[in-house]
Amino acid sequence: QVQLVESGGGLVQAGGSLRLSCAASGFINNVNYMGWYRQAPGKQRELVAHITTTGSTNYHDSVKGRFTISRGNAKNSVYLQMNSLKPEDTAVYYCTMGILRMGQYWGQGTQVTVSS
Repeated sequence: QVQLVESGGGLVQAGGSLRLSCAASGFINNVNYMGWYRQAPGKQRELVAHITTTGSTNYHDSVKGRFTISRGNAKNSVYLQMNSLKPEDTAVYYCTMGILRMGQYWGQGTQVTVSS
């Protein structure tokens, strides 16, 4: 029904930048929000950033001032600009989308590795 495909992960040195992209396809009417989560080895998945259809955003405290979430013009894409990356940002990053009366959907994840 709904597919989310992430791209843009990779290996970067501390202090560097990466831009993650997520494109949605399928039945994507009535989107409520889009966002990014991450999961590091041995840790629970956590919310990184979230944006609603009205443009309201919120961020995990650890990424405020460094990461910026935005939506594409077509409203079926979302981006995460990550600056001043730290080794503790290393994780698999997942794109997510919430659709009214349908639930929450996830991408397959993209690895971000920050070397010190």
